[in-house]
Amino acid sequence: MSKLVATTPGLFPLPDWAKDRLSDLKGHQKGDLISGDEGDDIVAAYGEARAEVIEDQLDAGLDRVGEGQLRWDDNLAHPLTVHDNVETGGIVRYYDNNNFYRDPQVVGDLTFSGDVAAELEAAHDVVDDEAPLQAVLPGPYSLADLATDEHYGGEAEFLDAVGDFLAGEVEAFPEHETLFLNEPSLVTNAPGDDTDELASEVVDRVAAATDADVVVNTYWGALDEKTYAHLMDADVDAIGFDFVAGDRQQTLYNINEYGTKADIALGLVDGQNTLVEEPETVRERVDWVQEQIASQDFETVYVTSNTELFYLPVNKAQQKLAVLAEAASLNEVKA
Repeated sequence: MSKLVATTPGLFPLPDWAKDRLSDLKGHQKGDLISGDEGDDIVAAYGEARAEVIEDQLDAGLDRVGEGQLRWDDNLAHPLTVHDNVETGGIVRYYDNNNFYRDPQVVGDLTFSGDVAAELEAAHDVVDDEAPLQAVLPGPYSLADLATDEHYGGEAEFLDAVGDFLAGEVEAFPEHETLFLNEPSLVTNAPGDDTDELASEVVDRVAAATDADVVVNTYWGALDEKTYAHLMDADVDAIGFDFVAGDRQQTLYNINEYGTKADIALGLVDGQNTLVEEPETVRERVDWVQEQIASQDFETVYVTSNTELFYLPVNKAQQKLAVLAEAASLNEVKA
């Protein structure tokens, strides 16, 4: 029987009170760059908001609790936009939706930052052993895809450098049970022939920097066959699949044709739609996927939303947390 683990890909919506307070403190509108060198009042506001979203996850009963990534105004590009050797360009549409971020333009070496590690240290203190901590990062391929290289001089060289940068960041993380590497660009802008193997290698490199269980979380559709085959070469514990958006049959074909890891993450709750699913419906979807992959029993099934939750109003995100937790606790996955 599989163990069901309720979790999310992170990036929670910022509470309304925090938006208002931070807008006043920073003197700019929502969506502007977080500089990484906030004053004490801003740090305190984010700390209060972080504690709130952690409490939301604990109250819902999630099996893994994340930091929330509330400072990530630039979405998955955040680890670069706060780096000293990165300049921010103009506003860019974030994948294919109405969210935006400021284009990180890498103009120097991607040296160690420690920004995300500091966030996780703060979260670790709040969680205080009440639940296992989950770290969240952009995957190296997606982070490179969201950025502009003005320093390394080539696509492969830049991707290689981003992989080294993220591996160094992960090495500084406090103790964590799982690491979600969010890799939507593997779906939306698949690697070409000159980088497809390297894309898998740098994922492997980042995963090797932690002793935690690593989930490479893909979403906004299905991976193409070649990309999936290369991703399977990465030494990770689980690959995440989007069963809300895109071609489910392509996803199932990839899994049944090439196999998958011993664990699996299933994006079964819509992270962009305010309609709140019933826990029984989500649990039925878990069973349905398992039935379609009859050749493999999974040790762990991560039950998640298919995308980050920051697209949702806070109350809807909270409700979806409860749905994920209840769906995972209903009963065992069928063998």
